Amino acid sequence: MENSHPSILLAEDDPNLGLLLSEFLKKKGYEVQWAQNGDEALDMFVKDSFDICLLDVMMPKKDGFSLAKDIRATHLDVPIIFLTAKSMEEDTLQGFKVGADDYLTKPFSMDVLVARIEAVLRRTHSGKSVPSLADEVNLGDFVYVPQKMKLILGQTEQKFTPKENDLMKLLCENLGRPVSRSYALKLIWGDDTYFNARSMDVYMTKLRKMLKEDPRVQLMNLHGEGFRLSVEGLS
Repeated sequence: MENSHPSILLAEDDPNLGLLLSEFLKKKGYEVQWAQNGDEALDMFVKDSFDICLLDVMMPKKDGFSLAKDIRATHLDVPIIFLTAKSMEEDTLQGFKVGADDYLTKPFSMDVLVARIEAVLRRTHSGKSVPSLADEVNLGDFVYVPQKMKLILGQTEQKFTPKENDLMKLLCENLGRPVSRSYALKLIWGDDTYFNARSMDVYMTKLRKMLKEDPRVQLMNLHGEGFRLSVEGLS
């Protein structure tokens, strides 16, 4: 989304409130994409760039906290404001634990919402950005060269297929941090169907075999929810 206006991902399942928020924010000069459930919001986030996310907490298919975790797994800097009808302290704390920048309890004033958005954007000055990898990434005894799609160990070179390289880049961009299965599938395959998930599992198995020569390098399966690449002593 290349434009001079701040771009907002709005995730709100209430059709009346969602439409009201979307139209109001557009009139205030924002570019808005509105999703009515968490899965749809994640699809939008993967496919486009946003300066800030407004996430309802209670949504079908994927709640706001789960959605925020998926966003934070690969994009640490994009600001998140939670919108919720719940006002219990535990919910507020949970929101900040998963990376909220601010929290608004419904009902709220539209002008207050805009003021909060502007304040968060001033603090962060940051949109969606994928961490850039170095030309060469040291992983224990391995050297990973993303541009050339290869993994080097001493005098031995292993070549990645494009999909393998996309996965390896995503894992290295998030070294030591979890990457959700759903996010990886939607980013690299376009959707998270059963068949694509099985395909990704095959690729992950191959990556583990390629990395097994250095036991300090671990590609972990996180209980079926995601993956984490780590190097002993570094992450």
